[in-house]
Amino acid sequence: MKLKKKDFTVNHMGTMTIIPEEPDDIWILYNIINPGDYVTADTSRKVHHQLNDAKTTTASRVKLSIHLKVTCRDFHKDSSTLRIHGRNLEPNNYIAVGSFHTLTLERNKPFELHKKLWKDDVIEALQERENHEACPEAELAVILFQQDHAEIYLIGKGVTAMVSKVETSSSRSGGRKSSSSSPSSSNSKNVFFREVFTAFIKHVDLNKVKNTVIASEDSKKDEFRRFMISEAKRMKMRSIEENIGRIVVAAGGGCNGDLKDLLGEGTVINLMKDSKVGLQIRALKKVWDMVSSDSDRACYGPKSVESAQEMGAIETLLISDELYRSDEVAIRKRHGCLVKAVRESGGDALVYSSMHVMAEQLQQLTGIAAILRFPLPAIDDEDNDDAY
Repeated sequence: MKLKKKDFTVNHMGTMTIIPEEPDDIWILYNIINPGDYVTADTSRKVHHQLNDAKTTTASRVKLSIHLKVTCRDFHKDSSTLRIHGRNLEPNNYIAVGSFHTLTLERNKPFELHKKLWKDDVIEALQERENHEACPEAELAVILFQQDHAEIYLIGKGVTAMVSKVETSSSRSGGRKSSSSSPSSSNSKNVFFREVFTAFIKHVDLNKVKNTVIASEDSKKDEFRRFMISEAKRMKMRSIEENIGRIVVAAGGGCNGDLKDLLGEGTVINLMKDSKVGLQIRALKKVWDMVSSDSDRACYGPKSVESAQEMGAIETLLISDELYRSDEVAIRKRHGCLVKAVRESGGDALVYSSMHVMAEQLQQLTGIAAILRFPLPAIDDEDNDDAY
C-alpha cells in the first residue's frame, strides 16, 4: 500500500491519498472506511447521446471524478475489491448532487479518503500496510497434490492465495483412469506434471519467494521434484537451478489433506521459523494443542482472555482482525484496548487477517485466544459462546 498527501493529524479531521496494492490492503480499507467518511475517486459512467434526428441514441463511457459520502461498503473477497456506496456531494455533468452512486476500490487505483477523525488504530493499520512487503515477495510457495488435481498457493504475511489449480486428464475426462503401469498412464502423468510446472513458473518468482514446498501423501511429491529439476536443466532456467535447495518435499495433501494440515508439518514449520506468518502458524498450533489437552497455560474467548490480561498473564495474544477492526465501535474499542494493554505489559499481539490460512481455525476459538506466562486453572470458558 502506498500513502500519499497525508494532510491530517491524529484525532483531527484530514485527508489522505491511498493506493492499495495487495488483496489484504483492500481488506484493511474495508475495516477502516466507515459510514460518514468521504471517498473521492475516478470512475467511468455509461452516457447516452441523442442524435440529431431525436430518435436514435448512442452510448459511450466517460471518465469522471466522484466525491461520495459513504453510506455502506461491501468487500468482495474473490475479486479483492471494495464497493463503496454513498451520495454524490459535488455536481458534474453526469451525476446529480445527492444521488446515490457506487465506487469500486481496487488494487493500483488511487483514491482520496477524508475522515472527520483520524484515530490511532486506523493510522497504525495503514502504516503497517505501507511498510508491508509486497505480495509478490511471498514467504512460501506450496504445490499441493490432491488425488485428481494440484493446487498452487502463495503464502505471505496475513494473506494466503491459491493462484492456480491444475486438474489431471482423468479428472477432466470424467474420472476414467488407465493402469498405473501402462505407457498411457506415464504419458498422462508427464502431461499433468508439465501443466503444473508451467503454472508454477507463471505465478511464482523464485528470486522473490523464499521457499517452496511440494506436498502429497504418495510419491507424486518426489516424482514432481525430479521432473522440475529435469525441466529446469532442459530449459536452462537458472532461477530454479540456483534455488533448488530451497525447494523441499513434505508429506501432506491427498484426498483428506489440506493446506492447514500441511503447514503444521515439522518440515514446513522449520522453513518458516523466521517469518511472521510462521510465527502466527506456530502460535495458533501451540494454542490449539494446549486447548485440546486442557492445559492451564492457554485460554480462549473474550472474557477469559480479558481476565488473563487483568492478571498480567498473557505472553502471546491471538486475535482476528474481524474483532480487532470490527465495524462495531464498542467491540473495536474493547479489543484495541486489549491489544494495547498486552503490548504495554511486554506480551506479543498477533492479528490474523480473515485471508490468513489459519483464520478459520482461530475463529473456532471465538476469534481470540492467548498463550499464558503461567497457569491459570480458575479461568472458565463456559460463557464464551455468547460473549458477543
